[in-house]
Amino acid sequence: MISFNSDYSEGMLPEILQKLVETNLEQTVGYGEDHYTLKAKEILREKLKAENAKINFLVGGTQTNLTVLSHILKTYESVISDRAGHIATHETGAIEATGHKVDTIGSLDGKITAEGLKKFLSADNFSIHNVKPRVVYISNSNEYGLIYSKAELLEIKKICKEYKLLLYIDGARLASAIASEKNDIELEEYKEFADILYIGATKAGAIFGEAVVFFNPILGENFEYTIKQKGALLAKGRFLGIQFLELFKDNLYEKVGEYSNKLAIKIKEAFLENGIEIFVDSYTNQQFPILSLEMVKKLREEFEFQKIMVLKDGRTVYRFVTSWATKDEDVKKLIAKIKEIA
Repeated sequence: MISFNSDYSEGMLPEILQKLVETNLEQTVGYGEDHYTLKAKEILREKLKAENAKINFLVGGTQTNLTVLSHILKTYESVISDRAGHIATHETGAIEATGHKVDTIGSLDGKITAEGLKKFLSADNFSIHNVKPRVVYISNSNEYGLIYSKAELLEIKKICKEYKLLLYIDGARLASAIASEKNDIELEEYKEFADILYIGATKAGAIFGEAVVFFNPILGENFEYTIKQKGALLAKGRFLGIQFLELFKDNLYEKVGEYSNKLAIKIKEAFLENGIEIFVDSYTNQQFPILSLEMVKKLREEFEFQKIMVLKDGRTVYRFVTSWATKDEDVKKLIAKIKEIA
């Protein structure tokens, strides 16, 4: 079976594996105090053009979201997310388990809009009888493979400033977002919008790893204590530093996004050219065709992919995901099968 289930099914990029083998017998201090991790932080500050940014490395996305949000939210404060947002749907109530409510806003495509945010915030949501909104959470790219434009983020940031809210951007698939042909935001420009950004590596060819960037270092004061308290401090911290050093060498991070996006768009075009509707027009590495049960049965003879949702009219949306390790020949086999079933 050929899997299009996720972008973290495989192990790690060969460049990362090679570097881990080369440094395997080195003795370094632990808990992220090693020279590899310190150097990785320097490189990221240079790439982001944010010399004062505070950067910490964690292992996974859920761990990162709950650690960050539990650190910056007071006990009576909440985080606003689209109802399809990862913290609202795929993290087993991790944020609520830290004692903080996730306020959700509904949309059709998983993207928070300035208009929707303004409407929510204007609806008497700052009454002393309610939890107080403090953070706006968005994913880029989001759960449906869509990205935010510079204009969209500027409008959202404007609303955040008006209501004294922080903007937290989940970049689990940031490599795919910045490499998208529709993207108009450079990595160094994220400091103009986000108060906190996390740069995802797990879905970009690392064995694990996410970088939390506090563009306002005051927000990240004593974050190490929260990391330790939440059980998120990796003893062999150099494994995180080494991986980020490799990912941000020779534009490897962007190349991973470009490669996975290119193959995913080939898949999207194959569905469309054969009369199969797509749920959203994604230009990243996630694609969402609407398939009949008969089509699904035939495709699953050779391929693995996920069921995402049933629409109000009864049709079903499925997801196909590509990664750094997806083979072009496997995409060609999928395209041939799509033509066959159509």
